[in-house]
Order: sequence, then structure tokens, then C-alpha cells
Amino acid sequence: MSFFIRKKNDDNEKLILADLCINDNHFEFASNIYTAMESAELEKQVLTEKIEESLETIKELTPQCDKLDYILSASSGALCGVIDIFLVGKPGESPLGNITDKWFEERTKDFAKLCGWKDKNNKGIKSAIGFLERKFKIPYDLRGAGDAAKDVFDLNPGNHHFKSLGHNPTILGLFFSILDQFRNTATFVTGGELISLQDAVNDFNLQGNDIPSKIFCGFKNWFGHLMSDISGSSGSKGRGMGIPSPFWSWTNDIIAIKRKLNIPVSEFDKAINKLALEIYKQGYDVRFQTTQAIPVFINELIVRFIYSVRRLINYFVSTEKKDRSFKNMWKTCEPFSNATVKRMLTVAHGVFCLVDISDATVRGFISGAGNFNVTEFALRLNIIGVGRFAISLYGEGKRAIKKGHAKEEHYYLVREKNILENYIEGLKVLSVAYDDKELLTFTEDLLNSKLYKIGFMKSIELAKKRKVASEDILESKVDIDNYFKGGN
Repeated sequence: MSFFIRKKNDDNEKLILADLCINDNHFEFASNIYTAMESAELEKQVLTEKIEESLETIKELTPQCDKLDYILSASSGALCGVIDIFLVGKPGESPLGNITDKWFEERTKDFAKLCGWKDKNNKGIKSAIGFLERKFKIPYDLRGAGDAAKDVFDLNPGNHHFKSLGHNPTILGLFFSILDQFRNTATFVTGGELISLQDAVNDFNLQGNDIPSKIFCGFKNWFGHLMSDISGSSGSKGRGMGIPSPFWSWTNDIIAIKRKLNIPVSEFDKAINKLALEIYKQGYDVRFQTTQAIPVFINELIVRFIYSVRRLINYFVSTEKKDRSFKNMWKTCEPFSNATVKRMLTVAHGVFCLVDISDATVRGFISGAGNFNVTEFALRLNIIGVGRFAISLYGEGKRAIKKGHAKEEHYYLVREKNILENYIEGLKVLSVAYDDKELLTFTEDLLNSKLYKIGFMKSIELAKKRKVASEDILESKVDIDNYFKGGN
């Protein structure tokens, strides 16, 4: 025989299915109640551990910043914003930019030395660039006054590094560089169009005996030529035109992809590409974008340093000397993989962007004499800082989603534990109600005429324990006779 036990817990309801066997003179559960209770207790222990883990996860995803953390983070962002305004500024007016240009020149010379360059005539960077240009020849370096494309496609030394896709430091730039080297062509973007010049040079021949070796040589030429152009060309006067920044050169890639897929190029695409070309011609290349990364990097270091120092001081103050260890100390002040330092970084980079964008906006209006000068704004906008702030915002959103899932899981685990506890209480009630081995012996007592009275009393007590209504319990011989004779 099977029956259900209904347990209620507020708005929850649980049904327990129990199998009960009835033999000649005793009852027996198919599964022992005490075994079920042990199994339920083990399950409860597992749920308790999961609840503790979910609480730990929620704690790890919750920033533990105090007011001072927020104040110091915001101060760091404001300080680095001031550095960006006065020491980065825009191309041609950047004290830090001059230092960055020198650094790239030294790296170009170092690379040239690795490739076998020796500065015999003490010409410095110009000699190194010329050496690299000769060593890593490519067919798409159309920049001279005699190039056929100068008048037709408006290619000149001031813009050919930007318009030529092979000069772009992107994945698509690498693709077109190798493609041009295989076909001896020059592919570039101008006026929203993708142009390919056939037989770009007469004496170019891509090295390599098979396809894999030619691809490797194509990659080598692409990278080597980028290193030769990163500080300008050998014939440049002054600073020279370096290679375009990876971010703005993607405006070329978008047009190239759309043209290859026969997707119409929008006016917005053309406008952004024109803006990117304009700021490039004013000196916004990979060197200046590296300069923009300096205050962003300083902001990052300051915030992580503040976090570590504050937690380190607190660790030594709150921890007894005998309990200190390097492992616990590092766990306390480690400034990388916790929600607190990431929230501080979000605040710092947010304030930095606020200062930078405000300055760029004001100068855009000042430069435009009342109208908004988009080019001036783009020159002064620290795109590295904006990108870093976007990464922080993405991280905040991701952690918020994970925290929401963890809270939901915690809620259901607690609910399941409560149901399981009610289930255990129900089993305890059943164990008491059916703890009747001694009472069930009344059937044997009735077989023995000398003990029938004791057996009869046991049957009465068993009926009461089974919650039989008092009017239905047979408590005397008269009741038994009336029952079997059909009386009341």
C-alpha cells in the first residue's frame, strides 16, 4: 500500500510518497524511515555547503570600497586628466609626444641593428629607415611625385601611409599587404572607394619557393616595412608621417570590407574615414596614440598602488605578528583580481574621461570660433582612456549579471533547504507514530488466552496512536460484541 504525506511550509507544499507493507500481524515500510532521515540529513549538509559557496561568490562580486577609496580613485583620475590636458594635448603641442617620438626612433634603430644595419656615416634615424626600406621592399609604397596615382587618386607623402591598406597595422592590413605582394599590386582606400593598382612596381618579386614560404616572407616584409615607417620615411622632413593608429585605421577596413561584399558605403562611413585621415595628416599616428596611453597607464598604477598600500597597512594593524604570513598578506592586498580594486579603477577612469572629454569639447568650441570643431575634438580626445573606461564598464556589467545569478541561486538553495528541513521533521513525526514494534505484539498476546487483556489494551493504545477517532475504538468486550453483532 502507498500513501502520501502532505507537508506545508508557508506557500510551499511537499508531498512525500511512502510505501507501507501490511502483513498478517505487523506493518513495515518498504524503505526504513531512519534510512530516509540519514539520506535527507546528508542532502541537507550538501545544500548547506552550496549555500556557503554562493554567499562567498556574492561577497567576491561585491565591491568593498569605502568613502576614502572612492575619493582617492577620483583624485587619481582627475590628476591624470590634468596630465593629459597639459602634457599630452594634441600632436605638435605635446611635451610627452616629443619623448615618445624619440623612444620610437631608438626602437627603429634597434630593430635595424638586429637586421644588420650599421650607421657608418652617422646619419642616425634616416639611415636606419633607409636601410629597412631597402631590406623590406613592398610594391604598394606609392609616395613619389612621379607616381601615376598622385594626381588621379590624390596619393602623396602626407596621406599614403593612411590610405594604403598595407601600411595599416591591423589584421586586414596584413591581409592586403600579403595579397599585394603576391599580385604586385597596391590597394588603398580613397573617397569611400577601394582602389587596386595593377603592376605597381617593375622590379618587385616576393621571395619564397612555395605558398607557405611566400606567406612568411610577405608577413616579414609587412612587419619590417611598418617598422621602417613608424618614425616616418627616410625622405621626411621634420617629424615625418608615421603609420596610422590601429583604432582610426579600422575606418579604412570597414570601407574595404563593405566594398568587397558589395555593401553600400554609408555617408557616415565616409565622414568618419575623412575625419580619421584629417587627424592623421595633423600627426595623429601610432606614436601619438602611444603617448595618449601614458596618463591612462599612470592612472592604472596609482589606483592599484593605493588599493594595495591601504590594505597592507590595515593587515599589519589588524593581524597579530604571530598570525602573519606572506600568503595571507598577498591575498589581502593583491590589486588585480577582486571587485573592489576594479570598482576603484572604474571610478578613476570615469573621472579621467570626464576631464578629458570636457577639455576636448571646450577646445573644440574655442577652435571653431563658436561652432564645434570636430577635428580639434578628435585630436584631443584620449581614445585610449575612453577604451579603458569602456572595458571597466563592461566588467561592471558582467559582474552585476554574475552577482544577480548568484543571488538567485542562493535564494533557491535556501528555499530547497527549508523544504528539506520540513521533510526531515515529517520523517521524525512518522518515526514516532510508527515506532510500534512493542504494541503490534498484541496479536500474539491475543493468541494466548491468559494475556488477551494485555493484548486488548495494546490494541486500544495502538488505535489511539494511529489517531483513530475515539468513537471508533473498541475499548471493552461489550463494544466488540456490538461491533460484530451489528449493534451501536
